[in-house]
Amino acid sequence: MSKGEETKSRILQQAAELFNQQGYAGSSMSDIMRVTGLQKGGIYNHFQSKDDLALQAFEFAIARIQEHTRTALRNKRHAVERLQAIIGVFSSFAENPPIKGGCPLLNTAVESDDTHPVLRDRAQQAMNSWLNLIRRIIETGIAKGEIRPDVDADEIASIIIATLEGAVMMSKLYGDSIHMHRVINHLNQYMKTHL
Repeated sequence: MSKGEETKSRILQQAAELFNQQGYAGSSMSDIMRVTGLQKGGIYNHFQSKDDLALQAFEFAIARIQEHTRTALRNKRHAVERLQAIIGVFSSFAENPPIKGGCPLLNTAVESDDTHPVLRDRAQQAMNSWLNLIRRIIETGIAKGEIRPDVDADEIASIIIATLEGAVMMSKLYGDSIHMHRVINHLNQYMKTHL
């Protein structure tokens, strides 16, 4: 990796954490310069604008989550085991998020809803990717006879994601991972009885 690529990667990591903790609107160019230790020109040497940096920082954060998910799914073959692995990835987010500040998808979706349409679209794309992954796991499980044939894959994907994201939010809000632990226990029981 060249020195320029290393600098860009470092900026992305630091900006992703800043945006995830303070929000895009709540992070000024001065904040970005402070966390990166670079002047405006050094940042704009790698990014066209603050918007460009925000989009790339979001993609960086989502790639970190996807990396954790791929690692968790490695060597998992049974559909329910794969779903539990995804749930397990999120169980660590309350205490040890891949990007400081909680779930970047949740934070970005909430912040960008009405204020930043391009960032909202990227958050939607990331959510669609996650919904599709869970849906495919369930549909494959149904085809293999690992999951009941009457299970609605779309419904289960929505339930899993909404429940996990709610647990991340509550754990972060209260500074107490008990909310995540309760949700993990509930989802594991739900899978045993409903799938």
